[in-house]
Amino acid sequence: MNTNQICIHCGENCGKHPVIWDNKPFCCNGCKTVYQLLDQNKLYTYYKLEDTPGIKLDKPELGNKYAYLDHEEIIESLLDFREGDFSKATLYVPGIHCASCIWLLENLNRLHPSIISSSVNFVKKEVYISFKEAQISLRQIVEMLVSIHYIPQITLDRTEQKGPIRGNKALLYKVGIAGFAFGNIMMLSLPEYLPGGEYLEANFRQFFGYLNFILVLPVLLYSSTDYFLSAIKSLKHKIISIDLPISIGIVTLFAQSSFEIFSKIGQGYMDSLAGLVFFLLVGKWYQNKTYAALSFERDYKSYFPVAVTRITEGKEESIPLGKLQVGNTILVRHEELIPADGEILNGKGNIDYSFVTGESKPVSKQTGDEVFAGGKQIGSAIELKINKEVAQSRLTLLWNQDKTHDTENKANLLGITDTISRNFTIIILSIAALAGIYWLYTDSSVALRAFTSVLIVACPCALALSVPFTFGGTMRIMGRLGFYLKQTDVVEKLTKVNTVVYDKTGTITEPNTADVKWHGTALSSEEYRILKSLTRQSAHPMSIAVTNSLPAMEPFTVHNFMEVQSGGVVADINEQKIKAGSELFVTGTSSQTKKTSGNVFVSFNNIVKGYFSVENKYRKGVSKVLEQLKGRGFSQHLISGDNDAERTKLSEHFGFTENLHFNQSPNDKLNYIKQLKSEKQNVLMIGDGLNDAGALGESDTGISIADDIYRFSPACDAILEADKFEKLPKLLHFAKRSVTIVKISFVISFLYNIIGVSFAVRGMLSPVIAAILMPVSSVTVVVFVSFAVNLLGRSLFNLPNSQKRTKEL
Repeated sequence: MNTNQICIHCGENCGKHPVIWDNKPFCCNGCKTVYQLLDQNKLYTYYKLEDTPGIKLDKPELGNKYAYLDHEEIIESLLDFREGDFSKATLYVPGIHCASCIWLLENLNRLHPSIISSSVNFVKKEVYISFKEAQISLRQIVEMLVSIHYIPQITLDRTEQKGPIRGNKALLYKVGIAGFAFGNIMMLSLPEYLPGGEYLEANFRQFFGYLNFILVLPVLLYSSTDYFLSAIKSLKHKIISIDLPISIGIVTLFAQSSFEIFSKIGQGYMDSLAGLVFFLLVGKWYQNKTYAALSFERDYKSYFPVAVTRITEGKEESIPLGKLQVGNTILVRHEELIPADGEILNGKGNIDYSFVTGESKPVSKQTGDEVFAGGKQIGSAIELKINKEVAQSRLTLLWNQDKTHDTENKANLLGITDTISRNFTIIILSIAALAGIYWLYTDSSVALRAFTSVLIVACPCALALSVPFTFGGTMRIMGRLGFYLKQTDVVEKLTKVNTVVYDKTGTITEPNTADVKWHGTALSSEEYRILKSLTRQSAHPMSIAVTNSLPAMEPFTVHNFMEVQSGGVVADINEQKIKAGSELFVTGTSSQTKKTSGNVFVSFNNIVKGYFSVENKYRKGVSKVLEQLKGRGFSQHLISGDNDAERTKLSEHFGFTENLHFNQSPNDKLNYIKQLKSEKQNVLMIGDGLNDAGALGESDTGISIADDIYRFSPACDAILEADKFEKLPKLLHFAKRSVTIVKISFVISFLYNIIGVSFAVRGMLSPVIAAILMPVSSVTVVVFVSFAVNLLGRSLFNLPNSQKRTKEL
């Protein structure tokens, strides 16, 4: 038997007696089991990512270890969401460490068909799993993860912070030990650096050398272990990571220093070794803090600037989402999103959880039933009592869970950064080896210093931090301006836009300032009450305009409510069938002599009573926005569900008539975006999120305009507060300038590495100085991009400084 066979799964030597399955060698039954699991589920591409993508695994004997997950009260406390057969859970998996881990964990649905989807938050080491509980239990999911060596750390503490906190403490312990050793070794080595040190008695010098060796052992065997383990795991995957040259440098310094101490020819470089590890760990701690900030999990008030309708003592009022409290009663209209878990107090729920589950079949709910955040009411409005606080993390996760559109439009700068970082280490290893060989033949006393200094001083970390910090800072400033991005790569996507498409109603018009007048048969107070009971169910801007124009009154119970997109609303109220909407929807005919796009017709029991004329008011600065974007070369289009009654007025704003399209259904809007993209246009779609979800999702970048109601479309890439619409040109310009900052930071990072390596290869840098300079490069780039982004934001938008902003908050 060939003793050099390599395990097809984990890459380790199989030894003399490999486990054979399907003519393939494995080092253990655990690796064979995982391979069989992957093979049975057709996950061949997993093995195409790397030659040996797996992790060595000895399948554990689970027994009843996870039997506690069969208890209903424990399951309930661990689930984030449960409705019917659909459940969601978040598991903390500290073993996530590389791209292969992420790929496998995000393909759990292919390991078991009852797992609907799974996604990974690499920063938090969390896996979000959606599954059909009738076919696979939470216990089975956990046991499956354990079987492939991704062992969840399960705690009933819903803060879910124990794992990361423990990791931070371990890092601080390592920093403390390395710092203690570094300080004492420097003190013992002080005679070597002072004049007259050569007169120190040989016995003392030797004794100090032995002490230095003892002091450095905890640094080598404990403080440095993360670098060694990372390098070893990467090599198993046939990946060369930045931790490899660092590990080689540490081992080289220790070996050379130990040789000098025990051969009594010198005290070696134990001070440099301890200092190297200390400063590397300090830099790692700093980067951990910065990467934690890079999760950009901001306060939910930043992501969702819209409001909810709270009912207090029978009166309805619109309040910011941040003021919503447990125990409040709110009104949720047709197609509005439920912001927090609650209980139905009044009305019949017909909850669409497709935002959460991906399945569009509504779930029927009655008075007293519980509903969950993220559901969307379909039908007549319901009143809810809020039972839990608004869950920022849940709403954020829901918005970010659909990755298909983002994957197709992956940002180029992020890809470039990944490629450079991946090849960077190979180049540095080559340079270090050549420098060491050169000095070994030229001046052997310089060889070690040159070799280790090159390995340490050159690091792609600064390069890797450029994009996330620049775009992260841009996101924060845009958030202060009322423009909230879904992810950092949206910044770059905005820079590629050359075509802007607008919806009309609720996008470039203001739904709450319309001039509404009634034309037709005088309505009785009961008919007005019935009419308001109908229109208050809808979140459409025309319905809101009519509702706001009517006096306050107690609503009737609404039955059989239905809203037809681009048509109107209909329901049975107080034993009457009432319709309100377009002329075609209400009367069945469309007038050829009278434009009716701004009118809302009303009928009782199929008898037309008249119509409301709704004179739209355009958003502040709309003409200026259109003019500025036109001046910057953007192609602009309008697609509206209304007819062309306002064509003349709109053409005055746009300056043309050829790209103004009316009578567009939601499907027409979607197809129009597809047509523009087929013409190689990079499209930005701006809509109100009601009838525009398809078009927003199809566009390269989608922006949802948010007014004073809880209206939100998961298809969008960003949310823009309605009163900040006039800032759109500057926001797009800000995005373009941010990319320029990234490119400048790339240049700074490359210059730093070129200069640092040029000194290191000549033996002019000690390893400890290189270790200090390595994190300094990251700090330099972070400080530069942060300062540049903030300066750019202040110059473009006259932002207050951070101190003033903090006081305001």
